[in-house]
Order: sequence, then C-alpha cells, then structure tokens
Amino acid sequence: MIDRGKIEELVKEYIRGTDLFLVAVKVSASNRITVLADTRKGITIDECALLHRHIENGLDRDTMDFELQVSSPGLEMPFSVSEQYYKNEGQKISVTDNDGMNYTGILKNVTKGGFDLETEVKVKGKAREVKDLPFNFDQVKTVKIVLTIK
Repeated sequence: MIDRGKIEELVKEYIRGTDLFLVAVKVSASNRITVLADTRKGITIDECALLHRHIENGLDRDTMDFELQVSSPGLEMPFSVSEQYYKNEGQKISVTDNDGMNYTGILKNVTKGGFDLETEVKVKGKAREVKDLPFNFDQVKTVKIVLTIK
C-alpha cells in the first residue's frame, strides 16, 4: 500500500509558495489515491492537472500500481482545514455543533481560533433578530456551504 505521508510530502512540496492548499489525502487499500486541494479563488482544472503530474512523477509505477485523482473538495464536503473557512468568508453556511444543534447563517470574522456566524434568532414571541454567534473550531462538528439558487 502506498504511504499516505509520501503523498502529503509530494503535495506540500508542490504547493509551497503558491496559493494552493491541501484539504485531504486519502489512500485506499487498493492504492486508489484521492488528493483534495483548493485555493481561495477556487482551483482550476489546469492546476489539478499540474499537481497530478507532480505527484505521479514522484511515485514509481514500476514498483506499485495506483490510481490517482486530484480535485477540489466539492461543495457537499464539510470543511476540514482552516483555509476553507477563510475562502468562504461571507458565504452562507450550515454549522452543526458538538451538541448536535444546527445553525445557518453567514460566515464572518474568521480567525485562527474560530469564527462568527451571522444568523437570525427568535426573541420573545415571533420577533427575529440578526445576531453574531461566536464559535471556536473545537465547538463544531461539521460546517458546510449552503447552496442558494437565485
């Protein structure tokens, strides 16, 4: 089986000094390698192809058979690295906290330790008020983009 750490090293070597960031590396028992990368502006197909080529050149097909896929994480995947929060600041997200409570709102004020969620909350009866809810990263179970069609 291909060493996941080796793939991460190859990716980090390639992205050093660029705006690319690594989201995840997965290696299955059958050597299917999935690399998820992105940029704050969104990764292009050409950037994925160049990263793919770099990883493939760093591996030896004569000693191991593998399948390699390089792509963006996609909108349906939960955030897994802090760069995704910065990238999506100002976007509508859904948050599930560690207690299982769900919140939806606008991602704001991302820092090293957490973020604020601008959301509507009920106050006394039927009135609603816009409020910023602070979250530390260790308080959240999942965070995902909410797709809105206009």
